[in-house]
Formats: sequence, structure tokens, C-alpha cells
Amino acid sequence: MTDATYTPPRVWKWEAESGGRFASINRPIAGPTHDKALPVGKHPLQLYSLATPNGVKVTVMLEELLELGISGAEYDAWLIQITEGDQFGSGFVEVNPNSKIPAMMDHSVTPSIRLFESGSILLYLAEKFGAFLPKDTAGRAETLNWLFWQMGSAPMLGGGFGHFYAYAPEKYEYPINRYAMEVKRQLDVLDRQLANNRYIAGDEYSIADMAIWPWYGALVKNKVYDAAEFLQAHTYTNVVRWADEIAQRPAVRRGRMVNRTWGEPESQLHERHDASDFQTRTQDKIGDGE
Repeated sequence: MTDATYTPPRVWKWEAESGGRFASINRPIAGPTHDKALPVGKHPLQLYSLATPNGVKVTVMLEELLELGISGAEYDAWLIQITEGDQFGSGFVEVNPNSKIPAMMDHSVTPSIRLFESGSILLYLAEKFGAFLPKDTAGRAETLNWLFWQMGSAPMLGGGFGHFYAYAPEKYEYPINRYAMEVKRQLDVLDRQLANNRYIAGDEYSIADMAIWPWYGALVKNKVYDAAEFLQAHTYTNVVRWADEIAQRPAVRRGRMVNRTWGEPESQLHERHDASDFQTRTQDKIGDGE
């Protein structure tokens, strides 16, 4: 409704057509809408995802583990097209009852372990392979502080600011102002932290950086919502410095390509099943022949 004096009814009723750009993927109930088994590839780790910021967190982590020479982190990445409702298939819902990407299965153990929520997946992989999470108590605690900060803060950026600024069918001053204020506060939190630290949690690159960079690094570099000028993102100089440094990491450059279906064809690797796919299977190489 466009009426500024709108009063909520006594009982809310779902109007599917009122959800804006992503109305087709939002509904007030859980569970599958159709039967569809998930594919399973050759590696123990099976990722079902899309290269949204939350999806990029996990593919960056997996590529960073492989960059360290940890062969057990080899994985198959299957594309989940959320605008087509793949996340509501019965197989996906079995892995993630919340029907959100990313979701993962670890078949290296018996019984297999299902994983959902990006922060949970990052923590699981860090503990499984002993990497990107400090061993000392203080360092671990600080890293987890920032990992959970991101999990709690990003919904204000994505579901709040991003929705009302970029995706809502109509622009409303109040929610845009409300969420812009909060996002700028969050950027200031990060900027102050990074003023005295190379990485988010200190001197070591960690899962905290992997969680925060796809959201806030992309935001200050104008890669999400086209809002950098609106938010004066360039003024958060420490965040910009950090974002640029992270973006140059080879594993990050690979990770952000996986399950990506938009942008330059050479940056899109719809599915990833082998390290060589980055050289042979990007969209510019296979085109319409996929």
C-alpha cells in the first residue's frame, strides 16, 4: 500500500504480489513445494549454492583451503537458482529446512553431515581442516565475535537497506533513512576496527574476513545495490583498503566466480567440479554450449 497513514489489520494476510522484485521466492510457510533430488558429485563435500554474498563466503573458504594444499577440501558446487525455486525442492529442504543458500553435505563421514547457514559452514570447515581460525583462546574468541557480528548485522544491510533502497517496488523515505543510518554505523564499526588491524580480527586472515568481505567489501566497492555514492562509502578508508587487499587474493578471485550467473561471462562458473573448471568451464569458454 502507498498510503502513509496505513494501519495494520488485526490479522495479517499474505499478498504474494506485494513482495517486490523477489516476491516469487518469499512466502510465509516452510517446506518443499516439489519433489527434486539433489545431484551428488565425486567429492565428499557437496555444495548447493548461488554466488550471492552468503554463497561467496563458502566458496572463498573452500578455495582458500585448497590454496593451502588441503586436498580434503575438494568440492562439487551445484547451482541453486533461487528465482526458479530450486531451494524449495525436497532434496534441498532435507539439507536446509530454511530453504536458503548456501547448503552443504559432508559425505566424508558416516553418517553424512548436513550443513546450513553460512557462518555455521565456515566454522565447521575451519575446525574440520584446522585453518583460518586461531588456536589460542583469545584469538578464536575475537574471530568468532566478528563472525557472529556479521551474521547479526548483514540482515540489516541486505533485507533492510538493500531491499528498500534497491528492490522494493516503491521508494519510501522512512525505511531507507532508517536502514541507511544503521549501515553507515556498521561501516563505522568496521572502519574503526580496521584502523589498527590489517584484518578484521587482528593480524591473521580468518573466517571473519571471509564472512564480512562479500557483504561490506562489495558494498564499499559499489558491487551491491549501487549505493556507494549514496552511503559515501569512500569515506570509510580503512574498509576500502581492506576490501581491496582481500579482493586480490587468488582464492577469493576464484571463489567469487563459483555459482555466479551474472556479470562478465569470464567471471561466471555456474558449477564447479574440478580445479581445472576455472580454465575450461567459465561461461565465456562454453557459451551456449553448456
